[in-house]
Amino acid sequence: MKNFLIIINPYKVKGTWVFDDERVDLVQEPFVFGMPVMIDELVVNISNAEDEFRLIFSKNKFPRYQKKMSWVREECDGNWYTSDDNKEGWVCLALLKYFELPPKKNYVRAEQI
Repeated sequence: MKNFLIIINPYKVKGTWVFDDERVDLVQEPFVFGMPVMIDELVVNISNAEDEFRLIFSKNKFPRYQKKMSWVREECDGNWYTSDDNKEGWVCLALLKYFELPPKKNYVRAEQI
């Protein structure tokens, strides 16, 4: 059974948001195609977010989530999501390391570590 809340710690490498998660064998997994803009908005009030911050996400609502992402479509083995403020971003197959199927909704929050 997958965790209700999933936590990763993104950081920037050469201007690109990435994250590591040894639990699922990911190293410097990049966020691309619209996701960096969404992350930038999430971390606007987090000092030194480029060095590392905590990103919490879940397919279920949780207290104080910042954005709701809604599934739009599959493309090139990844999935497009639209945020509740109408921004669109693509999530690669790494998503399936956390969920059996791409969730129809994904709730996220960024926090200072």
